[in-house]
Amino acid sequence: MSEYLIDVQNLTKVYGSEQDAMVYALNDLSANVQRGEFVAIMGPSGSGKSTLMNILGCLDRPSSGSYFLDGRDVSKLDKNDLADVRNQKIGFVFQSFNLLPRLSALENVMMPMLYDISLDLSAAEQRIRATAALESVGLEKRIHHHPNQLSGGQQQRVAIARALVNRPPLILADEPTGNLDSKASVEIMDLLHQLHQQGVTVVMVTHEPDIASHAGRIICVRDGKTIAAGHCSDKTL
Repeated sequence: MSEYLIDVQNLTKVYGSEQDAMVYALNDLSANVQRGEFVAIMGPSGSGKSTLMNILGCLDRPSSGSYFLDGRDVSKLDKNDLADVRNQKIGFVFQSFNLLPRLSALENVMMPMLYDISLDLSAAEQRIRATAALESVGLEKRIHHHPNQLSGGQQQRVAIARALVNRPPLILADEPTGNLDSKASVEIMDLLHQLHQQGVTVVMVTHEPDIASHAGRIICVRDGKTIAAGHCSDKTL
């Protein structure tokens, strides 16, 4: 088994087909993340960090280069196979929470289990697992509340419980505190630290240096390439 949960080599992502209209969102980028790491990805607007996050999340494929996730090259998989990888290997936490407003917290957390064909759980077992995930983020008294009955911090906790429910080895957090006040931001970062201490690999995109400082390592992206961490200062953002 590779020591790296994520290993990307020479990733290039090009938009446009005409030579004079081609835009390189990623340009020969290489990086890796060890199992159990807590890594932040930083970079200015247009640096390529969002494109990189989409590829790491198996939401997009590179134009060239390789992406090994948990030892498997996923860079050339078709959409259906990528969907299976997402469901089984990755839990997503988004800035805007992406909760379904008509569903309760419990029902939102149960959603990933409905799409993971590798799971063989009854409806009752799914409810038990989803309830346990909500309890793990401190929302055992809010399982029947709908998103509009929850604060921003509570909604993000539901999103984290949803990301955890299929027990993936990787959590991808895209600006997880971007829509939260400072108190809720601290609570969410504490929760991500707890997950990391339990052995979950966390990769987080953020433009906030104080949030990035919570990570054990920072990957800086500029002009579609990684740059030395020492140059990833406020001025690069």
